[in-house]
Amino acid sequence: MVWDSSQLSFHSMRALIDRVFRASRRAYLSHSSFSSKTLTSRLQQPLCVQIQKPFSNSLLQTRTYISEMRKSAFEGNILRILRNEIQYESEYAPPKEPVTTFNSFTVEDRPGEQWIRLRSKYGEEDIKIEVTMFDGSVPAPKTGDGDKDGDVQLHISLIVDISKGENCGVLEFVCSAWPDCLDIQKVFMLRRNGVPASPYMGPDFKDLDDELQTSLQEFMEARGVNDELAEFLHEYMMNKDKTEFIRWMGKVKSFVEK
Repeated sequence: MVWDSSQLSFHSMRALIDRVFRASRRAYLSHSSFSSKTLTSRLQQPLCVQIQKPFSNSLLQTRTYISEMRKSAFEGNILRILRNEIQYESEYAPPKEPVTTFNSFTVEDRPGEQWIRLRSKYGEEDIKIEVTMFDGSVPAPKTGDGDKDGDVQLHISLIVDISKGENCGVLEFVCSAWPDCLDIQKVFMLRRNGVPASPYMGPDFKDLDDELQTSLQEFMEARGVNDELAEFLHEYMMNKDKTEFIRWMGKVKSFVEK
């Protein structure tokens, strides 16, 4: 069979169009299949999964911000109050530099602690006194019309140890220091190598014979443990109380600032 040129051109173009159409259809079907699978997969996920992450991050950031703001406000208020208190206590009747001696005693302050130690010698005797800060109070006796209800007398406890060398025991006095006097509460002996589990403490001082009480009081007074010492200790502890209060506030302020 013989084809003319017009027929050849027509059939060639028809074949080319068919091939292009089939290739385009395959490409379209392939793309449609992929898009459908992706869309189906996304639609099958729960809605909460699709929105959870951005929503959770936003909520967490908001809560963190609010928490930080509250913390900053609380800490700022604490710091403001502490700074004002420290300034007030430091400028209005500020504490004095603690003394290191009183009469025959050397005074060992214990910064940051609630007690001090005094040491002295009396002949061959070593005297050591350990003194607490204010540890109690009683109502102050009324002496006139100008006295106010609620006035109190502060109390200080002290332990006086008197020893006579390494081979002797220790005579110990438990005392109370009031603003204007010193009272003996107990007197007993201690061994150098420690205190027995249940030592005999002796009777209360006020239950002793009056003459014995007087002799023991004179014994203590001769060694400088007397009413004058009680007055000094109250003055010293008033100053120490203010010093320790300012130191405490400074430590709290430093902690909050970190």
